[in-house]
Amino acid sequence: MKSCYDCPRACGVDRSKQKGFCAEGDKIRVSKIIENFMWEEPCISGEKGALAIFFSGCNLRCDFCQNYQLSHIGKGQEYTPDEFALLLSSFDYTKYNSIDLITPTHFSSLLIEAFSKFNSPVPVVWNSGGYENEDMIERLSEFVDVFLPDFKYFSSDLSTSLSNAKDYFDISSRAILKMRECKKKNIFKNGILQEGVLIRHLVLPTHIDDSKKILDFISKNISEPFISIMGQFTPMGKIIRDRLKPLEYKIVLSYAEKLGLTEGYFQDLDSSSDKFIPNFD
Repeated sequence: MKSCYDCPRACGVDRSKQKGFCAEGDKIRVSKIIENFMWEEPCISGEKGALAIFFSGCNLRCDFCQNYQLSHIGKGQEYTPDEFALLLSSFDYTKYNSIDLITPTHFSSLLIEAFSKFNSPVPVVWNSGGYENEDMIERLSEFVDVFLPDFKYFSSDLSTSLSNAKDYFDISSRAILKMRECKKKNIFKNGILQEGVLIRHLVLPTHIDDSKKILDFISKNISEPFISIMGQFTPMGKIIRDRLKPLEYKIVLSYAEKLGLTEGYFQDLDSSSDKFIPNFD
């Protein structure tokens, strides 16, 4: 890897010599692998669970990130693309319903190289923050079966303060449209999503109007939208210190129903606890 343009930040740095905004270098770094991971939407994990691969670093590094140990502090085992392909080949895939690549965007080029050497027998899930390059999405779609993007913010002020990404909505909305263009239909087998796009949105305390605008965009622009509206906000950072109120979440869910966005998932608010955050030690 020379100059880095894996994500929209386009740091342009040589990550063999200098770390990018993502705080990572020129190798794939894996922080933790959890087998039979059950904490994703049922169509991803199913009864067997997923082979969840958590990557170190992040191209958003949100202030409220629940995986702060990974995205901000960074640690783990480094792999070249060849070594990562060998790692993937070492698992027994009769045990899992999918491979869940969690926060992989800043390693996009390296993962494309790795997956060119590994043919997955189960769906590969691209579990990202949604802040992606359209051309990279197209390249990734050759081995990614399911795109699982977050769609975090409409407001540029909000995305700037929480993720230092003023252009988040503009970039992510186009990326998600590209995902749907690449994966035109949601295809299921025995309840497991084999191919498609599942859009996640985390409702932020005191910002339900922003959530409504995100849902408006999905309703107007995404064909056959399949969504997961999350209420699991846990105040981990310095900016938003409140927990999501049940009424706030209920208002957003009611608005989604009004728009006809009924295909997908919603959460119980008792999931908004740090006890649901994996231990990355």
